Parts: sequence; C-alpha cells; structure tokens
Amino acid sequence: MKQLFPFGHATHPQWQMAAGLVLAQVRAQMALHGYASSPTLGLLYITDHYAPFAQDILDHLGAELPEITDWAGTVGVGIASSNVEYFDEPALAVMLCELPSDQYRVFSGVAPLGTGQGMGFEPFTALVHADAHTPEVTELIAEMAGRTATGYLFGGLASSRTQAVQFAIGGNGNMRGQGAARGVFSGGLSGVAFGEGVALVSRVTQGCQPVSAQRVITGADGNVITHIDGESALDVLLADADISLDDPEEAMGRLRATLVGLTAAQGDAVGRTGSFGADVVVRHIIGLDLGRRAVAVADRVSEGMRMAFCRRNAQAARADLMRICAEIREELEPEEMSLPVAAALREHVAEGAPNPHSHIAGAIYVSCAGRGGPHFGGPSAELQIVRRALGDVPLVGFFAGGEIARHHLYGYTGVLTVFRS
Repeated sequence: MKQLFPFGHATHPQWQMAAGLVLAQVRAQMALHGYASSPTLGLLYITDHYAPFAQDILDHLGAELPEITDWAGTVGVGIASSNVEYFDEPALAVMLCELPSDQYRVFSGVAPLGTGQGMGFEPFTALVHADAHTPEVTELIAEMAGRTATGYLFGGLASSRTQAVQFAIGGNGNMRGQGAARGVFSGGLSGVAFGEGVALVSRVTQGCQPVSAQRVITGADGNVITHIDGESALDVLLADADISLDDPEEAMGRLRATLVGLTAAQGDAVGRTGSFGADVVVRHIIGLDLGRRAVAVADRVSEGMRMAFCRRNAQAARADLMRICAEIREELEPEEMSLPVAAALREHVAEGAPNPHSHIAGAIYVSCAGRGGPHFGGPSAELQIVRRALGDVPLVGFFAGGEIARHHLYGYTGVLTVFRS
C-alpha cells in the first residue's frame, strides 16, 4: 500500500444519481498520481434510505467497476466520509482498497472465515459487520476474534429503520454446497479478514465519563447486579449518581441518563484520569428491583467484574477523539522528519488536502448512532475533528447500533482504523 485509496460520497433522492456522482469521484482519483490505480476491494456504506435498493446498488457498482472483485459493507442510519456525515438522508460512500490479493478475504454466511482458508491465508485482523438481531451476537463476535491471530476485530452493528443489510461478496466465491449468493445479506456476521501483510492501526474512543469511583461487583444474577462492594447495588447507584427516589419524576430523568461501564476483572478500566480505558463497555440500566435493592443492566454480569456508573459527556468525547487521532498520527509518523517534509505535512493538514507524505492510505470510522454532529455540537462536527487531526485522508464509515473493537461490543464509542501506506 504505497498510494491513497480512491473514495467518494454523495447524497441524492435517487440512488442512481448518487452512485453516478461517487463513480465520477473514484474514477477521477484513480487517474491521479498518488492514488491507487488497480484496487480490487470495495467498501460500501449506505444510509437506510437506500436499504430497499441494496442489491441494485451493489449490482450497479459491480458492473461499473468490474476490476473490483470483492465488496464488503453495511447500512447505517448515518454514514461518514472525510469531513462529512449524512444523517437521515439518502446517501452512499465507497472506498476502493488496493491490497495484495493474498492478504485479505471477504467472508459471510455463505463463505465463512476459517483459519488456513485458501492458499495458506491466515487472518490477523478483521473488519466485521453484524446484525444486532442475531442471537448471541456478542458471543459470535468473541468467537470471530478467536479466529484471528491477533484477536483484533473492528467494525460495528448495522443500524437501520428498515432493512439491516450487509454487503459481502468475494472473488474467491462461496463455500461449496451452500448455494449462490449475490452479495446482500441479513443476519449474522460478514466482513473482510486481513493478513499479516496489511498494516493497520486502530483505536477506540469513549463517549461516556464516569460519575463515580471504580467499584467491584460482589453479587450478580444473570444480568442483575445485586451487590457492589458488599452493599446493595441500588443503594450504591442512588448515592453515586446523586439520585433521590423522593422525587420520582426527577429520579427517572437522572436514571435514564445514567449508564454502567463494565470491565472484566483483568481488564483496563481506567485509561486516563477521569475517563474510561479501552476495556470498558458501556451498558444501559434497564430496571430496578426494589425488593432485592438490585439493578438490572443490558448485559450479563458476574462477581469480580469492575464497574462505574457513568453519563454521556460531549466535552469528554471530543477530547478523547482528539487523543486517539493524535496517538495514531504519532504511531504512523517517523521519529525523525526533515524540515521540508515537516513543513509540507503542516501545510497539507492546515489545508485539509491529501498529504503526499502521509502514512495513511485510507481510514474506516465506525461511530455510535447516538454520536455524530448532533452530539458534538454541529453538522458533521465529529468527522471534522477527525479531518483536522489526520488531514483529508480517504475515509468511509457508518454510524452503528454498537461498535466492535477487539473482541468487545461497545456502545457510545467510536472506532477509528487506518491502513498504513
């Protein structure tokens, strides 16, 4: 990967017009110096306005770009590209990746991912799209992570007010005996597995801030926390979140705004002062058991897990997003840089133009459907933060019903992954 990945995005009431605009963008870039001219993998994200036309869109793009042998992607209530977010409007985004053909595999229900699959391919990491309605989807994500050498996944759950479609079709075909497929699926998991030769850097940015000290779950029953640090869970919740049941209306409002950050006993709960680490998964409080003085949450819990009550915080989310972008740039940029190269880098970042000295060929950003510009204070505000930090690098992504990183299913987070050039 020595060149930028061509990409395009567009909105239009008619998907054919949007597709035409995207095709014009990627074809123009493929003719430019510095952009990949022979990509084979296409990433496709559409908003749910286009979900009923998913197969038509994929067929059209495949016919117009016959050199693209493999496609993957999904649907979101919003999609993202460099510096722009499309919410509640018909839109699509495409990025064309030029990767060694022996270093990636598209997988789906009709072409499952297996270790040692085809020509000695071994998956090291994987981009995963999943359907939230799939039974035991959290366990399936963990099992998929176990099929990769690093255990690292990135991606998210499709989000849609209509059909939760996924795109997955590979040039290496389907598994024998499982029939033909045209590349559009509902349910299960799909995506792209990458080999050791595809260099990636990925980070998780949290969107919630703890409002209490870290504690330990000392009593649990399924998804019900009965005791925290030896005390009744409900009493701890009321004290930590400053909630009084004397005013039921105000109490309900504060309860709806309060979430639980859960961490396995061996995980990293606190990464920085006053904020969550990457191992924390945030879950909703779904009920109170006044009889047992217990708290029910939207996940299974067990004794020994660590937890902290938390609330969404836009300022903390902005700061954490800037932090992960800075970490990625620091990891990608060389330790020593000549003055002319450093000056060119600063100039291109300031202009938001593609940087000839960039170490990023392309990026994928999956954010929570509850984030985006509305949460960060203005249209496309979240993606503007990413662009200011990374420059105008090729980027596509979507706003998910849950974000996937490593073997976790997150909520209210963003997952930023870049391909090293």
